[in-house]
Amino acid sequence: MLPRQPTESDERTPYDARAFFETRTLVGASFSADETRILMSTDARGVLNVAAMPVAGGEPELLTRSTSDNLRALSFFPADDRVLYVADQGGDERDRLYILSETGVAEALTPGDGVRAIFVGWSGDGRSFFVTTNARDRRAFDLYRHDVATGEQRQIFINEQAGEIEAVDPSGRYLALTIRRDNRNIDLYLADLAAAPPELRLLSPESAPARSRAFMFSHDSAKLYYGTDLHSEFVEAWSYELASGARVREFQARWDVVDLRISATGRFRVVSVNVDGSTEITIDDTRERATVDLAGLPKGDISGIALGRSERMMAFFLENERNPPDLYVVDLETGIHRRLTNNLNPVLDPAELVAAELVRFGSCDGKVELPANLYRPRAATAGRRAPAMLWIHGGPGKQSRLGYDPLFQYLVNHGYAILAVNNRGSSGYGKTFHHLDDRRHGEADVDDCVAAEAYLRGLDWIDGDAIGIMGASYGGFVVLAALAFSSETFAVGVDIFGVVDWVRMLESIPSWWESYRGTLYSELGDPVADRERLERSSPLLHAGQIRRPLLVLQGARDPRVLKTESDALVSALREHGVPVEYVVFDDEGHGFRKRANRIAAAEAILGFLDHHLRSCTCDGSPTAPGR
Repeated sequence: MLPRQPTESDERTPYDARAFFETRTLVGASFSADETRILMSTDARGVLNVAAMPVAGGEPELLTRSTSDNLRALSFFPADDRVLYVADQGGDERDRLYILSETGVAEALTPGDGVRAIFVGWSGDGRSFFVTTNARDRRAFDLYRHDVATGEQRQIFINEQAGEIEAVDPSGRYLALTIRRDNRNIDLYLADLAAAPPELRLLSPESAPARSRAFMFSHDSAKLYYGTDLHSEFVEAWSYELASGARVREFQARWDVVDLRISATGRFRVVSVNVDGSTEITIDDTRERATVDLAGLPKGDISGIALGRSERMMAFFLENERNPPDLYVVDLETGIHRRLTNNLNPVLDPAELVAAELVRFGSCDGKVELPANLYRPRAATAGRRAPAMLWIHGGPGKQSRLGYDPLFQYLVNHGYAILAVNNRGSSGYGKTFHHLDDRRHGEADVDDCVAAEAYLRGLDWIDGDAIGIMGASYGGFVVLAALAFSSETFAVGVDIFGVVDWVRMLESIPSWWESYRGTLYSELGDPVADRERLERSSPLLHAGQIRRPLLVLQGARDPRVLKTESDALVSALREHGVPVEYVVFDDEGHGFRKRANRIAAAEAILGFLDHHLRSCTCDGSPTAPGR
């Protein structure tokens, strides 16, 4: 179906930023022991807090009341209403694990000074849970078993390989560990903790490159379910029988399988597949040899899947471009589903929000087809052309996905088109596409942005003289690289805590990223061996080539892209007379988590674009409105 053509009647009074951001964000999902409530986190108070939603419907009950740090819910206890959650301090990414008592008292279970904790899961009998921390060695996460009755926390695996512990079987005897050799090889190991020392069994073949990861162990500890791209361009779901070593392909598609869940007795299997930037699920009833029919479920991206222990219900979040994540429950016997929340701000008319159009266009060299999500303002026509912004996702290697983005909707509502680009190197389109930008950052990715600009320029409803580029983290790097190395292409740039110099970034990898070092080096380059090329693509070292107006947004507590780097970039540009606006949030890290700050950032972006982009010439200088 062709997209609806806008008309003059589409002209509306734009909403302010608060209208789009004052939605309730929901993350996490876990059933209570009696399956009458669902645990989650909600930012109803401006930051994430732990809450419980009645399965019967109603309003969620806030269990915590933080006003500063984000608290992310993990799980109800299997036999009572205590809760596990994690929180860092001011965005420092050093998560502590907490128990919240039934009376609302929080107790920290893991040390906080430089230590990070990761919840792995519960034992099969619910009497203990597993957690990893880097308390012994900041570069490696060891495994501990926490006894619920006594509170004792005992180390059961020393992670000398500095791998990632992804799953522990219900008996606590086996764990699945991945070791990242490089960005093409993620080896999957099975460790038998009953052996002394623990015996590691390599499950990935040594003869061919493959990226593998564990999904879960079966509830009888007989199988490990895992994903791998060994046999295909895309990740497939497989199972490995621990006793015999037999392997079975469980699920394959022309897209990546991103998750597989098995219910308590194994009756239901839920497979999640990333289909062109939106996760779709298939629920199989293995006893009835049938697929659970989810007829009538709205189209959208599904996340946060939780299966009740009784195998009666499943909970999940569903979102699309016009609706933020809402909580649903489904009856696994019948497929009947109920929507428990309506998180879109009631002041917004959903009919005035914009769905994305999936588009594809050729790269500059004509060798690759590039996918992207295009958001068109309702009033944009050939007679009333819209300014446009490219959006470059983070990573490197992530993906621009389909879902509710308040910044996109805010800018589109104010007349700006958005093209969210999945340049070479993005995930979700096969392993060949994923590796096309290896050690070519600042080159191949910039070329793809130039191709995206040309695609927009060819649309009769786009103002070809008013196309800018924006992105966050790795996307911010691409913004800066595009402005430096293709300096005539884009009219303006918006850099949101973007990397300004890969050499510094790679030389100061946080200790808890040690397992990613090989991946980062193979993807980006070795800061010693590849220093010349990395410096050649450094926006900071080529700041003199940037001439277009730039907005920089930065968190003062960012542990990845340090504020001093953005400071240096802004200083260098101002020395060269480049118009630069600089906004720093003192209480944020890498990613703006507080609603008030996200609103302020959005307002700063719109104000910058209205001043520098809405009416501009090819050289970036402002002209009279209505040009």
